[in-house]
Amino acid sequence: MAWTELTRAQHNRKTARYPGDLTAEEWAVVCPLLPKDFPPVSTVRYYFYRWRDDGLLSEINRALVAQARHAVGRGMQPTAGVIDSQSVKASENTSISGFDAGKRIKGRGCARHRFEGPPSAPDHHRQLASNLIACQVHSAGIQDRDGAPGVFAKLRREAPRLRHMFVDGGYAGPKLREALVPLGRWTLRIVKRSDAAKGFEVLPRRRGVERTFAWLGRCRRLAKDWEKTIESAEAWVLITHIRRITRLLART
Repeated sequence: MAWTELTRAQHNRKTARYPGDLTAEEWAVVCPLLPKDFPPVSTVRYYFYRWRDDGLLSEINRALVAQARHAVGRGMQPTAGVIDSQSVKASENTSISGFDAGKRIKGRGCARHRFEGPPSAPDHHRQLASNLIACQVHSAGIQDRDGAPGVFAKLRREAPRLRHMFVDGGYAGPKLREALVPLGRWTLRIVKRSDAAKGFEVLPRRRGVERTFAWLGRCRRLAKDWEKTIESAEAWVLITHIRRITRLLART
């Protein structure tokens, strides 16, 4: 995205209080989906756990993803997508941790699925069509193919029409395909790195997912896994994505 006077103004986060505050346009997008009052911290904590456990955060994310896809002229539900994983360091407070030998990170791996917009779309439209649909947090010591079934199980609820997936070599092999048999019919297309390539290589259909991971990584709350439970770790991924898509919709 080229920085112009217009785009700089759109991304300006200067507010009267905190950089994380929502603008009036962003609040108008998410306001109908939330309670209208902000109680004391203890009550806010109560509602965090309640929304985490009763599925409200997933419901809000689902509704905003549908709005974003409609805004760029696409169907409410995706039919194809990309799955990938990301490992982050865990704090001493976490209850589950492991070692990712490939990235040499001790912590949790986060397998996140999101849908990538068409390559020909304008940058803002591509971002609106590239969304986190479901995520599964687990130990970084679990391989991608072993952690993926949990994401596919969630996708049956979040995106019932989604059946075609672009995956990298970490998801190849019969083990994952056999695990997906009880979860419906899926088509997996393996996108591999060229053997002749040297250094970094942009793989078809995978550039968008790396961009989404980079955006989530800019959230200080997600720079490290601070949560004691898997449920809270997944909830904060959803909250961060809800904030991202709210900002994009407010600019539309």
